Amino acid sequence: MRRALRLALAATLALLLLVDQLFPPPLPGGSAPKAQVVVARDGTPLRAFPDRAHIWRHPVQLAEVSPRYLEALVAYEDRSFWWHPGVNPWALLRAGAHWLEHGRVISGGSTLTMQVARLLEPMPRTPVGKLRQVARALQLELRCSKREILQIYLSFAPMGGVLEGVEAASRAYLGKPAQRLTPAEAALLTVLPQAPSRLRPDRYPQRARSARDKVLQRMESRWGAATVADARREPVIAQTVREPLLAPLFAERLRRLQPGVARIESTLDADMQQTVEQLLSSRLAVLPPRVSMAVLVVDNSTLEVRAYAGSADFADEARFAHVDMVQAARSPGSALKPLLYGLALDEGLIHSESLLADVPQSFAGYQPGNFQANFSGPVSASEALQKSLNVPAVEVLDRLGSQRFVSLLRRGGLKLELPRGTEPNLSVILGGAAVRLEGLVGAYTALARGGISGRPRFLPDAPREEARMMSEGAAFIIRDVLESGGPLARQVESGVGARRGIAWKTGTSFGFRDAWAIGVSDGFTVGIWVGRPDGTPNPGFFGANIAAPLLVDVFSVIDNSPPPARIPPTSVSSAKICWPLGARSATTPPELCHQERTAWLLNDTAPPTFPDRLRGSAARYTDYLDAANAMRVRASCATGEMQVVEMARWPAALEPWLDAATRAKALPPAWAPTCSSAPAPEGGLEIVGVSDGETIRRAANGSAPQLRLEARGSQNDLIWLLNGRQLGRLPASRALQHEFGEAGRYRITVMDDAGRYDRVEISVR
Repeated sequence: MRRALRLALAATLALLLLVDQLFPPPLPGGSAPKAQVVVARDGTPLRAFPDRAHIWRHPVQLAEVSPRYLEALVAYEDRSFWWHPGVNPWALLRAGAHWLEHGRVISGGSTLTMQVARLLEPMPRTPVGKLRQVARALQLELRCSKREILQIYLSFAPMGGVLEGVEAASRAYLGKPAQRLTPAEAALLTVLPQAPSRLRPDRYPQRARSARDKVLQRMESRWGAATVADARREPVIAQTVREPLLAPLFAERLRRLQPGVARIESTLDADMQQTVEQLLSSRLAVLPPRVSMAVLVVDNSTLEVRAYAGSADFADEARFAHVDMVQAARSPGSALKPLLYGLALDEGLIHSESLLADVPQSFAGYQPGNFQANFSGPVSASEALQKSLNVPAVEVLDRLGSQRFVSLLRRGGLKLELPRGTEPNLSVILGGAAVRLEGLVGAYTALARGGISGRPRFLPDAPREEARMMSEGAAFIIRDVLESGGPLARQVESGVGARRGIAWKTGTSFGFRDAWAIGVSDGFTVGIWVGRPDGTPNPGFFGANIAAPLLVDVFSVIDNSPPPARIPPTSVSSAKICWPLGARSATTPPELCHQERTAWLLNDTAPPTFPDRLRGSAARYTDYLDAANAMRVRASCATGEMQVVEMARWPAALEPWLDAATRAKALPPAWAPTCSSAPAPEGGLEIVGVSDGETIRRAANGSAPQLRLEARGSQNDLIWLLNGRQLGRLPASRALQHEFGEAGRYRITVMDDAGRYDRVEISVR
């Protein structure tokens, strides 16, 4: 008999296990409906994505819910929850007796586990439905721990309207996380699932208060009379239920990255994000139609994104609200220049005070101009970067190589997007390629991270993707140069400039289509983009006047701490250098040091000035003077003892831009009378055949106008330039014939090896 009973029991258990395997309960993540919520790093919901039934659900862990709520929930709904096997037979018998006696439901017999079973799989309120609910509850207890069952309830309990779960209800009705519930609020959310539509606190506060007080009365023995009395006095005030909408484009991006995750935890700082969005909103009134903005803030220490605004206003379709400009590929204008100069430092091409020529130049037919449409003449690399001068940047890129520059950027983590079918050329440094805001910000983090750039991270568990953009020393030098500012920086910061520690650069793409500002402090790297997402021009909007002020405002609210003093790395030293040769003052004879400057040197090297593009002779050369009168002579015309002297020559393109004092040092002395046939430097050159300001018109037969260019005053070879582009090098006795195929303004310059020059400007119509 006993054996038969054992076999029957074993068969029953086996049958139950088989049924459980064949008909498993619909646990979350299986067939249960899915809703998603993206939260900030502190748990603040950024955006909720409802399921197919438009339900908002914010999954939470037990540790993220107030202990008061958990106490009230178990005490009010299911006091035997922690020990029963899923059903409470005594409660079921009591509820059944009341039903038979009164003909209606007087008291419920459902445990929390049974309620969870009905939440996951709706069932009719019939005896058959109740039996099915009991079976599902037993299955849940077999498959899940008590804490897991309770956690499902916390996420799926109906809370009125489209809200499910205690966290969604707490955020929607009370504007706070469920972890910070007061005793009165905990009691309110405990009773709400019993009649979620009838007890909604935003619509029926009196009903909700009466139901809440019943829970408080039951909790008096646990919480104490004083706590309950205080909770009863607390009014029921609920805010209007609204969908959370903070960093909406960022949330949408994460949702697509993790389509099956119910709760997506991000790196965003909710307070910082709200501040950034308020700053953008405050500027909408002064923006022209269809103009949008994007802001990205990255924590330098972790590469985590703290603020992300992909558009100016998510509610304004006229401003392309749903176009995420953090991810859009746009022309960066001059924003790549700091990276170019940093890489050139590492390549040993320049130091911080290397002599560069901001004059009209032609680079194999490419003739860049400056944003301000004027030129500064001789400038240092640091001045060229501070003033964002175009011609010196192209000169440095020409020495580094366009293909190598693009390759080095890619190695450092920044990919440039070139027009289809093209190869890198000199225009990439002035906006001839496209970048994305997040890529540019990641590259700029190298300036605060010892030369190591990184990809911005959106998720706390996302792997770090880092690469060396430049050396630690180059990063220090470039950041120091950008921090020192200049006239433009003082103008833009308008009073905030006293707080140093921010290295920043602006950029404007061709046609005013994109305005950029990227800034780096010890703590954060911030990127700003302003423009029209459809790529149409926005005249008058450029980086310095529209993006840089917003950058300053963002830094003012996110990073107010004064910067600590920075110590140069061991690879960086300072030294006096001399122009025009670019070498150290200590190794340069005084007569060859026309101007002295203090420079940052990388790896204790002082690269010389770039070779002259127009003149093939060396920058340092030997000349001969008459020992008696210090006048210039040659062996063929000297009458006395000759003295050998060393001379330093400036780049030919810069000689017309030298001031009088520097020209006196740079140019050789006059020829001795016995060498009268030699060219006299003070005699000067003069262009003949065309005068300054003259207008040249097309001939009557329609052919392009031609000019015969000649110069007087030199017997040496002459170098002819047209808008900085070399036309040719000819003996002084020969004329240069040139055809002007296009209308416009032209600057014609002639110079010789003695440093003399003349220049005229003409118009061709």
